[in-house]
Amino acid sequence: MASTFSPLGVELQATGENAGTWGTKTNTNLQLVEQITGGFTTQAVGDSGDTDLSVTDGGTGATLAHRIIEFTGSLTGSRNVTIPIDVQQFYVLKNSTSGSQNVVFKYVSGSGSSVTVAPGVVKLVYATANDGTNPDIDDCGFLTASSTDTLTNKTLTAPKIADAGFIADANGNEQIIFQTTSSAVNELEVTNAATGNPPILGASGETNVDVHIKPKGSGETRIGTGAAAATLTTSGAHDLVLDTNSGTDSGTITITDGADGNINIAPNGNGVAQVGGSAIKVAGTETIWVPAVAMYPNTTNGAEAAQVELSNGPEIKVLDFDKDSDEFAQFAVAFPKSWNEGTVTFQAFFTATSTDTGTTAWGLSGVAIADNDSINTAFGTQVVATAKAHSGTSNDLDVTAVSGAVTIAGSPSTDEQVFFQISRDVSADDLNADARLLGIKLFFTTDAANDA
Repeated sequence: MASTFSPLGVELQATGENAGTWGTKTNTNLQLVEQITGGFTTQAVGDSGDTDLSVTDGGTGATLAHRIIEFTGSLTGSRNVTIPIDVQQFYVLKNSTSGSQNVVFKYVSGSGSSVTVAPGVVKLVYATANDGTNPDIDDCGFLTASSTDTLTNKTLTAPKIADAGFIADANGNEQIIFQTTSSAVNELEVTNAATGNPPILGASGETNVDVHIKPKGSGETRIGTGAAAATLTTSGAHDLVLDTNSGTDSGTITITDGADGNINIAPNGNGVAQVGGSAIKVAGTETIWVPAVAMYPNTTNGAEAAQVELSNGPEIKVLDFDKDSDEFAQFAVAFPKSWNEGTVTFQAFFTATSTDTGTTAWGLSGVAIADNDSINTAFGTQVVATAKAHSGTSNDLDVTAVSGAVTIAGSPSTDEQVFFQISRDVSADDLNADARLLGIKLFFTTDAANDA
């Protein structure tokens, strides 16, 4: 029986074969084994078509029968290096070609996987011969200092990154750059979080360590996603402090809104907005006290003005409103420029010289008169506050609940005179006595902190 050969060219001698030459052939086989297990060779890669690595049966000259292969040549494009479809072997491959082109190591036929070796890169690959038609060549992940590789499920305990070194994105662009400080003792610490909790970017090192976020040039520091309001808060029930230069006397804090936007300072609960420890005036509900003495009875169906001397305490100036028919009084207000020109509400303060416990109902209406407009303009719709029961004790003070919104007739605006009419609506009450109006609280809303 004649000798046969392995896929890598090792001669498999038959019994009784090669009389007189057996030793020579055996030595050649041993040399082949040396090449296959650890031999190094170079292989020029052609710049056109594929470079096929063939087998030399019983000879030591074939590139294919070497463990370590360095590819050489000058390339203008990516080129294939192929091996026979039945070869099963580990290879260490290095792309030393010029021209910055890839070398693709693959089987000569079939659609199995291949391995791409980038310029200057060393790869450990396994030619599997796992399929007679479409065998695979696998990348075994051999790493070198200059190789470009993907690490999966690897634990790095203390990797070192050079000064100004960086972590790149998937496109190879700089994503995080690392700058070093000699004898550094403080560093950033990143902590992940369980469900419902935020991850933490913090400082580590000494006992008290700041975190410095430094834009470049005139760049800004931004928070939020751009799709919703951004919130800056503290961890736990602690103060939020904004200062400049670590709280020294230099620097200015500037808060700027967008075009036509608002700057909203909203204390929680009973808290107040303060400057220098003192509360600041903010837009919102304001109060005007209008005493009865500042009102005048209507000419028709008017209330009666009186000054009442009591046996003890203050004398009171009142307007007496009859129990049997609606009576009226008027007053005028020039609201501040900060008024939002909207509706108003009111509370009536009154008493009765009676022990009756019946209710009294007070109504208010208004009209705004602008410069050069006629004062002879009708009031708006009267709004009656919820009727308030008298205590049953003569001269006790009675205060109504805050009324509903009173819409002022005309076109309310700043720099206008607003006339009001107050009345007792006897159809809505049942106090069997005159009601004595002491005054009203008039509530209005501002949309500015001052009248500038």
